[in-house]
Amino acid sequence: MNQIPVKDVTPGKKGKKEAESYNLYAKREHIYVKYYKGFFKNFRTISGFIMLAMFYGASWLQYDGRQAILFDLPNRQFHIFGMTFWPQDFMLLSWLLIILAFTLFFVTVFAGRLWCGYACPQFVWTWLFIWAERITEGDRNKRMRLDKQPMCAEKFLRKSAKHAIWIIIAVASAIAFVGYFSPIRELVPDVLAWDLGPWETWWLAFLSVATYGNAGWLREQVCIYMCPYARFQSVMFDQDTLIISYDEKRGEPRGSRKKGVDKEAAGLGDCIDCYACVHVCPVGIDIRDGLQYECVACGACVDACDDMMERVGYEPGLVRYTTEHALNGNTTKLLRPRLIGYFVALMVMFGAFIWAIGDRVPLEVDVIRDRGQLYTTTPSGMIENVFTLKIANKEQIDHSYRIEIDGPEGLNMISTDTVTVKAGELLTYPVRVQIEPGQLSQANTPFSFTVEAAEDPSIHIETESRFLGPTPQR
Repeated sequence: MNQIPVKDVTPGKKGKKEAESYNLYAKREHIYVKYYKGFFKNFRTISGFIMLAMFYGASWLQYDGRQAILFDLPNRQFHIFGMTFWPQDFMLLSWLLIILAFTLFFVTVFAGRLWCGYACPQFVWTWLFIWAERITEGDRNKRMRLDKQPMCAEKFLRKSAKHAIWIIIAVASAIAFVGYFSPIRELVPDVLAWDLGPWETWWLAFLSVATYGNAGWLREQVCIYMCPYARFQSVMFDQDTLIISYDEKRGEPRGSRKKGVDKEAAGLGDCIDCYACVHVCPVGIDIRDGLQYECVACGACVDACDDMMERVGYEPGLVRYTTEHALNGNTTKLLRPRLIGYFVALMVMFGAFIWAIGDRVPLEVDVIRDRGQLYTTTPSGMIENVFTLKIANKEQIDHSYRIEIDGPEGLNMISTDTVTVKAGELLTYPVRVQIEPGQLSQANTPFSFTVEAAEDPSIHIETESRFLGPTPQR
């Protein structure tokens, strides 16, 4: 943690008060995380492995002959398995982000910062980098001694090995991320041959440096100073929120003692003041000081304390997941208005999102009138309007579309009524519509275009437009 500001006292002249100044800047102290074992560590390892496997592996999945998940920015197409989304579908992305936000709110009200402790990418990568640090430089005490000793061959080799692993992880992470925007099966050979475009080179370099810096050097500073979630989480907690807490009634007064000593006779609580909970904390806090916004609820202090309690023969749970009501001897209320409200809102939005996805038509049709002139009269005396149809095939297979018009009697489409649009492409198709002057009842006549997939009639869109002509003579 940061050091306490240092007070500088400057001697003043005789008879005058001394000037005082405070140094508000404190240099970050490196946190040496101690290796430990326990239930929550195993749970976090499994969740972290799942997150990493999904991140590194999902871009390699294939679906129907193409990359299953690919965000094709140049073509403005987003392929997710069998579906292709376009910029016009941005509302669906907004809905999804809102649903994820409410899911985070719901989980936070119920169980605190589980996202931070077990799924946040910053800490998943931080634990991965801590692992690389431990296997190259040793556990906590060895790393502390290594940093204090002068540079030598052993220290140089260990430090080099650590940073080499960090760089490999950072570069692999950058390649995996860019692989969601540039086909991964083409990107990897290009990286190995160093045959990259300018934007790929920029993002690979930027993401490598960002991963190396955030997970290797900044670590807890990202959570404490950069992440807004750490700042507003407290307004979402209540006395029934599941948080990691130190049982002060049971632990105090704390103090060291020999194994087998009667703690009650010695006037001591269960806390043996071993600092095991501090040594394993990735953000360097002392959970015994109470709930702190820096805590990421990873459960490391719970595992370390339970292990120490077992060694000295005390009951585990001195530091545990619990609620403020439970610590005070009251009953925890699982169902409460705010939690129920979040759940109901979440279910409604999730149901609406699923309905929107299921009801989505993988076809986009825009009708644009010829801006050069309102109408023309053909040599045969027909009144003609020219339109441009923009037909976007949002599926990953080619489609033939039938174009029909529905309007007043005598309104005919002169252009070919069938077009083929390849998968994921946009076709611009001019259409001429004619009618005899005597069949026009008004100068502005509504009608509609219907575009329907020949292979699947359920894929169709009807778009309204207007046919313009001369004012009929009465």
